[in-house]
Formats: sequence, structure tokens, C-alpha cells
Amino acid sequence: MFSIGDFARHGRVSVRMLRHYDALGLLCPAQVDASSGYRSYHAAQLARLNRIVALKELGFTLQQVAAILDEKVGPAELRGMLRLRQAQLQAQISADTARLAQVEARLRIIESEGAMPVGDVQIKRIPPVRVAELTAVAASFEPVSITPVISPLYDQLFGELGRAGICPAGPGVAWYEDSGTDGTVLVHASVPVSAELPAGSPLAIVELPGIEQAATIVHHGPMDGVMLTIQALARWIDANGYQSTGYNRELYLDYGMGDDPSAWVTELQEPVVRAPVVQAG
Repeated sequence: MFSIGDFARHGRVSVRMLRHYDALGLLCPAQVDASSGYRSYHAAQLARLNRIVALKELGFTLQQVAAILDEKVGPAELRGMLRLRQAQLQAQISADTARLAQVEARLRIIESEGAMPVGDVQIKRIPPVRVAELTAVAASFEPVSITPVISPLYDQLFGELGRAGICPAGPGVAWYEDSGTDGTVLVHASVPVSAELPAGSPLAIVELPGIEQAATIVHHGPMDGVMLTIQALARWIDANGYQSTGYNRELYLDYGMGDDPSAWVTELQEPVVRAPVVQAG
């Protein structure tokens, strides 16, 4: 048998934690000396300790751990729980990484206030175009909500076109519209095509309407940093007597092989009209 200190060392836990598990009835000593109160453990009890620690690390409360252990959870079930928790943690890491990127983007905007560069903004007409597209709903128009939706859409879109032997007739266009009154956004991942789709294709062929007047600006680099360019465009629109009439589109001019996001080139196209003249007095 092992003393509580030796058992703790072999199980890689603290003595304090073993005493806590004992108090909760999760892992009781095999023997307690009546006169000294010293706790002793069998090596076989390491198996139960391992399950307690594994379940705790998976995010279960100690009360939940007790209930699971009472059901005699086996290694295969623990492995399944681990895979599920692993997927949840990975999703959380991805979400947190995206949020950190957006905080960094906002910080760059804040640091540039008062000296925010305005690129070569042009007002031009965007003609209608026939596109193949896929759509999905994003929780909001925030980049952290859009990116996880639009990237898989384009992966599927180009995969379907490739299987159908159809080559895009121009660069991709992402466009957006309100999905409802709850702030959700309908995301359209589209690309111009001239050929017909095969029967049963999940893609839709639509006529993307033109824009009579669009304020356009070119963004260089990954879309994680697009907020600086978007807000520069907004300042130009406001300063030059225009007002926005809808979501901007994204025309993906040059994405190469996608290996170097710093080389990406995207044109932002925002529909605008002349702002009404406010009469003095």
C-alpha cells in the first residue's frame, strides 16, 4: 500500500486534492489508521484517479464526475468524450484567434485616427453579371461571423465547379443582404460563369444586379485587416457628399493560390447616392 504522499506522487496530483476527493466520496483511501488518521491507498486505485482527473480536465464538474463514475465509464467512452471535448476546444481556440485578429484590426484603426489613409476611391457603375453561387446565413456582418461562413462556401463552390468541368468567367464576388430582422446576414459566395450547370447541382445560377453608382476602393492583404480600408471608404463617402445605400460587395481581383494572404487584392464596391442637400436656416 502507499501513503497518501506516495500515492499523490504516483498519480501526479496534490495531497490536498486527494483529501478533497476523499471528502466528496470520489476516491476514498483503502485504509485509514484509527489512531493516527493516516490514509493509505492501493495501486489499483490509480485507475479510478486517472478517470477522475481525465473527466475533470474534460470540463466536467466533480459532481458530474461522480455520476459518470457510478455508471462505470469505460476507456472507449472516455475516448469519445475526449474527442468531443477536443473538437469543442479547437472551435473555441479558432473563435478566440479570430476575435484577437479583429481586436488587432480595430487597434490599428484607432491608432490611425486623424491620419487614416484614403486610397484611390472611384465612383463607377458596376454592370450586372451572371453568377453561380452558394448562400448561407451569418450571425452578423462582423468579420468574426462572416469569415467562418464564406470560406467553406467558396471551397464548396469551386469544388462543385471543378467536378462539373466549368471554369469561372471572372473573379469571385461576395455580396450580402439582410436575412431577417435579427441582425443576421445572408452571405452569397458567387463567381461569374458562362456555362450551364449539370442537373442536380447544389449551385444556383442568378443574375447579380448591377450597381448604378458604387464607391470603390482596393484593399491589399488578408480580409482580417479589411476594416481599415472599409472605414477609409466610409470617411470618403461622407466627406464627398454621398451616402451608402447597402452592403459593400467584395470583388476578389487577385487571390493567387491563396498561400500568401499579404498578396491578396480585393475591390470593395459600396452602392451610394448623392446625399440630400441640407438647406441652411
